[in-house]
Amino acid sequence: MKTLLPTSTAGSLPKPSWLAEPETLWSPWKLENDELITGKQDALRLSVQDQHKAGIDIISDGEQTRQHFVTTFIEHLSGVDFENRKTVKIRNRYEASVPTVVGAVTREQAVFVEDAKFLRQQTKQPIKWALPGPMTMIDTLYDSHYKSREKLAWEFAKILNQEAKELEAAGVDIIQFDEPAFNVFFDEVNDWGVAALERAMEGLKCQTAVHICYGYGIKANTDWKKTLGSEWRQYEEIFPKLQTSNIDLISLECQNSHVPMDLIELIRGKKVMVGAIDVATHTIETPEEVAATLRKALKFVDADKLYPSTNCGMAPLPHQVARGKMNALAAGADILRKELLR
Repeated sequence: MKTLLPTSTAGSLPKPSWLAEPETLWSPWKLENDELITGKQDALRLSVQDQHKAGIDIISDGEQTRQHFVTTFIEHLSGVDFENRKTVKIRNRYEASVPTVVGAVTREQAVFVEDAKFLRQQTKQPIKWALPGPMTMIDTLYDSHYKSREKLAWEFAKILNQEAKELEAAGVDIIQFDEPAFNVFFDEVNDWGVAALERAMEGLKCQTAVHICYGYGIKANTDWKKTLGSEWRQYEEIFPKLQTSNIDLISLECQNSHVPMDLIELIRGKKVMVGAIDVATHTIETPEEVAATLRKALKFVDADKLYPSTNCGMAPLPHQVARGKMNALAAGADILRKELLR
C-alpha cells in the first residue's frame, strides 16, 4: 500500500566529524584513498540508519559521498579545469572560487552510480538521488569555452540524462534535480531553463523531482532573504511553466519562509514536496508545528500529492539538530496522516 504523506529530506545531511569538518560547506575530506572510500560508505550507512530511526519514508544518501552538491558532479566531467579557477558571483549573492570550462564538456564515466547501488542495498524503502540541475551547474562555473549559458546548459542536460538513466537502472525511485538558480534567473528559467531540465530527465520511467529553495542556512543566503520583503513571491515567476512541464514532483520551501502558501495553487496537479523544516536555524520544530505547515499546504495540494520534506539540505547543521528535525518531520506528518485517515 502506498504511504500517505511520504516524508523525505531535500538533500544533504551532516557528515561525521571523522570524514569531513562538520557544519561546513565544501569541507575537505579527512581521509584518503581506500580509507576515504570505506569512510564514505560508512557515513552513507549511518545516514540511512538515522533516516530509518527517525521514520523517514523516502531514503536518500544524505550526500555523504560528495563534497558539494554541484561541484562533485562537475569534477568527474572532462572539459572542466579545476586548477584554473575564477571567482564568480553565485546566484548573484556570494562570491566563490570555481572551476573553468575550457573545452567540450563530456561524461567519460558514471559519477554516482556505484554509490546509488550501495544505497539501494541499505534499505527496502524507496530511494531518492539528487543531481544538480543544468542551470545551477552553469551558475557554479566560469565558462571560457561555450560563451553561452544556454548552450552550456543543454550540454549539461545531455550529460545529466546519461547519469540519470544509469541511476534509474541502479534502482533509484526518485531522481531529484537541484535548481536553486530557478529562484533567481526567471527569464532564463522560462526561456530555456525548464526545457533544459526536461531534457535532463528525458526517457526516465522513475519519478522526477525539481528542488527549488532559497538556499542553505549560510550567511550569504540569510542576508539575501532579509532583502526580499514580507512576501517571497519568486515562485510565482516560474510555477506556471513548471505546472505544464513533465516534472512529477516540485520541492519548495515553506517553513519559516515568507512564501505565500497560495502560490502552490499555481502547480495544482503536480506532486509537491512541502518544506516543513527550516534548515537556517538550530531550533528544532515541534511535530505540531510541522503538522500546521502541512495543514496549510493541504488547501492547495491534494493529500495524495503532498510529500512532507525539509526546506533544503542540512549539511551545515550539527548532527543532533538534523536528527531532531528529521524526527519532527516524521512525527508531524504522522499527526496529519492520522487526521486524514480518521
